[in-house]
Amino acid sequence: MKFEIPSKVETIIHTLEAAGFEAYAVGGCVRDALLGRTPNDWDITTSATPEQVKALFHRTVDTGIAHGTVTVLLDKDGFEVTTYRVDGEYEDGRHPKEVTFTASLEEDLKRRDFTINAMAYNPKKGLVDLFGGQEDLEKKVIRCVGDPLERFTEDALRIMRAVRFSAQLGFSLEENTRNGLAVLAPNLKHVSAERIQVELVKLLVSPHPDYLRIAYEAGVTREFLLEFDRCMETPQNTPYHCYNVGEHILHSLLYVKEDKVLRLTMLLHDIAKPDVRTTDENGRDHFKTHAVLGEKMAKKILRRLKFDNDTIAKVSRLVRWHDLRPAPVPADVRKAMNIIGEDLFPMWMEVQYADNKAKSDYKGQEKAARQAGVRKTWEEIVEKGQCVSLKGLAVTGSDLIAAGMKPGKEMGEVLHKLLEQVLEDPDLNEKETLLKLAFSNRNR
Repeated sequence: MKFEIPSKVETIIHTLEAAGFEAYAVGGCVRDALLGRTPNDWDITTSATPEQVKALFHRTVDTGIAHGTVTVLLDKDGFEVTTYRVDGEYEDGRHPKEVTFTASLEEDLKRRDFTINAMAYNPKKGLVDLFGGQEDLEKKVIRCVGDPLERFTEDALRIMRAVRFSAQLGFSLEENTRNGLAVLAPNLKHVSAERIQVELVKLLVSPHPDYLRIAYEAGVTREFLLEFDRCMETPQNTPYHCYNVGEHILHSLLYVKEDKVLRLTMLLHDIAKPDVRTTDENGRDHFKTHAVLGEKMAKKILRRLKFDNDTIAKVSRLVRWHDLRPAPVPADVRKAMNIIGEDLFPMWMEVQYADNKAKSDYKGQEKAARQAGVRKTWEEIVEKGQCVSLKGLAVTGSDLIAAGMKPGKEMGEVLHKLLEQVLEDPDLNEKETLLKLAFSNRNR
């Protein structure tokens, strides 16, 4: 099989071959090329040692010299060139204690995680596929190279990667590989929260975020997101729902775009329901305060997984207000925009849409009509440039001080009272009008 590779990759391969070494494009770039996709990165594997690679190219960076990796710079582009290697014993379930360079491409390929990632390509020699990776691509299967238990024992992060690749590609897991997940999921304790976070996000923003179900069924989520497991075991005996909590979450993920904040919000929006569930005398379930507790739990989970503060703030706020139901009238929508935040309000509408789509049809048309009305009203508010927050008020604290009001707590209360009045009636948002109202409010 032949396919085109970038000219700079060909240049690197040709340079190495002209010096008497073997060289191939390898791994994910070969997989993506065979799938008809444009690879993000092109990695190269070679029989040359790092020192020999560095001697052949003018500009290189020692990006992973201990593991045989040198980045070759051609113009503004960097390409990782790694020496064929054999990994030594994995002592921590993540990293080999040592690596040994080898002259054998086969030895290098057999240490890799999955068959679809263990193929190499050379423009002259064509495709090298020693473990059936091309066949697995055609069958849409994720399968470990060799014994899954060995591969997952060597590096527990591969447990997450298996599910992630499955979600990204829409592939199933080969039976032995799936069984290996279930056996060795506890080894994820060897993996840092940061690395788990990266794989979780890639899974969530994939075309198949609901494949998180695979991780649950194999006992993988139990190791880093036990709260989700509880959701998968919590029924929702209410006419508004047709799934248990966890299945509702999984279905809701499919109705928002492939955005990190939105997908994390859907993952966590009902995370507190198992903790607040009550059942009345008619057998109907209720989940009062789940959004309030959910905000706290979302913050705790995201911090545990080492997410950045901006993501934590946005997701937890959307979780807190995901169940808010403003009427589709201007005053209510302006107040909702103030509570949720102008920047997050468009996302909040998407969250509400996804939440509704993953429920039963009970009163579905009414809910959809309200949401459509809210969106139309929001668009009109934005078009008119109406004030929905303190920063949009026509007066500032400085204006009040200039008019004779002393700075302090009282002034803050006055500003908030003015905002309340403007949210009800945006025509009041004129400087002179607000100054009069400020002092009349103060004297009441």
